[in-house]
Order: sequence, then C-alpha cells, then structure tokens
Amino acid sequence: MEDLLSECGNHEPDPVDYFTEALRKMGRLPICAEGIEILQVNLTYRCNLACKHCHVQAGPLRTEMMAGTEVESVIHALENSPIKILDLTGGAPELHPDFRFLVTAARAIGCQVMVRSNLAVFFESGQADLPPFYRENGVEIVASLPYFRVANVDAVRGNGVFEQCIKAMRILNDHGYGQEGDSLKIHLVHNPRGAFLPPSQESLEAQYRKELSENFGVRFNRLYTLANMPLGRFKDFLVRSDGYETYLEKLRKAFNPATLDGIMCRRLVSVGWDGTLADCDFNLVAGLPVKDDCPKHIRDFDYEALRRRQIVLSEHCFGCTAGQGST
Repeated sequence: MEDLLSECGNHEPDPVDYFTEALRKMGRLPICAEGIEILQVNLTYRCNLACKHCHVQAGPLRTEMMAGTEVESVIHALENSPIKILDLTGGAPELHPDFRFLVTAARAIGCQVMVRSNLAVFFESGQADLPPFYRENGVEIVASLPYFRVANVDAVRGNGVFEQCIKAMRILNDHGYGQEGDSLKIHLVHNPRGAFLPPSQESLEAQYRKELSENFGVRFNRLYTLANMPLGRFKDFLVRSDGYETYLEKLRKAFNPATLDGIMCRRLVSVGWDGTLADCDFNLVAGLPVKDDCPKHIRDFDYEALRRRQIVLSEHCFGCTAGQGST
C-alpha cells in the first residue's frame, strides 16, 4: 500500500487525487452510501469553548445558527423517511434556541437522539436542566473528553474545563447514565493532543475506565478514538507549525482499506447549519456538498435519491481511514 500511495504522490495533483487514486488503484471506486441510518445535524457553530483541535472552528464569537425553517425541515425529513437516529452536533448544539424543541419532536416520532456534547456547556446560563432533560428523553450522549488527565484536557480546551467535565459526568451518573446494560448511554471521545494518530481504542478505553473510576468516581459506556482532521483550527495549527504536509503524509501511510466498509458517510447524511447536505460533517467544513445528482438542501430532502448516492471524496478522507479508522 505504501508503494501505491507513493506512486500517487509523485506529482502535484489536486489534493483529492491522493485518496481517490489510492482507491482507484485498488478497484474500490466509487464509494457509495448503503442506506441512511443517521441524520446528523450541525445546529450551530456557537460554542462555549474554542478547542484547539476543532475542525469547525466553533467558539463563543461564532453566530451561525440553523434557522427555524430548516429545523422544521429536519423534522419533516425524519417524519417522511425510515431514518431512526438524529445526531445533533455543533459547536455546542445545546446553545441553539430550538434545541429542546427538536429533541422532543424527534422523540415524539420515534427517533433515537444522540447529542455531541462538550459537557462544560452544562454550566452555562440556562443549561442547568440539561441532565434531567436528557434523562427524560432518553438522549444518548457522545461527549468529548480528549484525555483522562487535567493538564492534557485543559491545554486543548481551556483552563478549568476538565474539572467541569468531571462534574458533569458525576451529575449524569446520578441521573442513571453510564450504568452497564442501562438504556441511558454516555460515550466519550478521545482526540490526540497533537499531530499524531490515536492509540488502540480497546486499550485506551481500559485506561480511561480505570483512571476515571479510581481517581474521580465516574462511569461511562464506550470510548471512541478519532484522528484529528486536517481542517479548521487544527489545520491552522499545522500550517503555522510547518507540519501540515507531514501530518497528511502520516495519514496517507496509515491508510487502512479495511476501514472503508465502516466509515460513517456510508450510512449517514450531514446537514449544515444553513441546511446544506453533505456526506459528513468534515465535507461540510471543506465546502463539499453531496454530488450534483442529489438534493443539496434539507428542504428538498429525498431519502430515495440520497440512500445510494456516490460519496464525495477528498484528502481529509485519509483521517477517517487511518489506522483503526474513525467510524
């Protein structure tokens, strides 16, 4: 595989060619969706944090918010399709004024709701009711916690954030989250602190479980490891430190074809805060909507037109297919 990627990189094509050509040489093109299990919705780029690895460059000064008409279109898409999972992300999705309305509307039509939370948002003004709200609606929480030590987390997310995350996890545990076999799930997400790939998900999960239980008395269900994407704020860091090309080469060399069947874009459609449809949140940030033969906006959502669509590929796709992959 190394020879293949080296051959692909002997010239200076458009960046998409590195990933696309690797798949072409393997006879794996095109990559197509295999139905749609999840509708992922980026409600806002506003966030109470400004994490150094954030691919959408979310932060307190961002003003982008999904309009009410698009929120209604999301509900309409769920009502008129077999999709049963709504995945809410941001920024901090909880900061959107229609967040609770969207969660309860989705639950009312029988959808499971996942929320990508930074946990520290629980301590923002007006958010104290989040834990009981989550419990009452059976919301599955996917929480960012880059590491199990305060120095590592605060260096990426800001001073005091680790302590807030631990406090939030204790509150959620008190509300029934994190029990083995229970229906109330809280999963954690690990991102490496710098320009390197995450370790084995299984071994790191065991470390997280031991450290968080013994030192802080908190529980969680699963740990997911994700490679940092060469997009947004992390890309800016790589460029400033002259490490962008080095990191891309690291991702290319770690390309694992076995991950292609499980990558999230094959079973998901992502909706931007402005209603744009894309194959994943990373493509949204890169300005890559779904293929031209598909509807481009949530108001025109067509399940049948999108469920077998051809996936739009780009250089950052190596991030989801490196090592164990990011699913």
